[in-house]
Amino acid sequence: MAKIEKSVVKKPDGRKNNGGARANAGRMPFQPAESERKQVEALSGYGLPIEQIAVLIRSGIDTETLRKHFAQELILGKAKANGQVGKTLFQKAMAGDTTAAIWWSKTQMRWKEVQQHELTGADGAPLEFARIERVVIREKTNPDASDA
Repeated sequence: MAKIEKSVVKKPDGRKNNGGARANAGRMPFQPAESERKQVEALSGYGLPIEQIAVLIRSGIDTETLRKHFAQELILGKAKANGQVGKTLFQKAMAGDTTAAIWWSKTQMRWKEVQQHELTGADGAPLEFARIERVVIREKTNPDASDA
């Protein structure tokens, strides 16, 4: 049996005969504008979730489109905001703000407040147990029955 080869006819504009697709048909690829890049960076720095940022770009874009085209801005916005907050907190701690200093020492210096609870007997002596008793409580199977 002879193999029949299917010829591919090219159109005058260079397209193959592929079922009627037209040149420039379909959605244009997403191209972020510089103003959108700045907007995403700012919104990320303000702490908005990705889903909310995506809604605010153009008439709303998919979160995967946002992650794909604005990955650097999402990271940079958060980093810049954290840097500014850290700078302010540091300046307050250095200026004598006790709350800021405590917070800084706990988060950046890994200090923590430790409370130890110790039970002792009279005058700090060890606890003495004269009698240890085991008590077993049984459930009533019949609420109308008495124990007597």
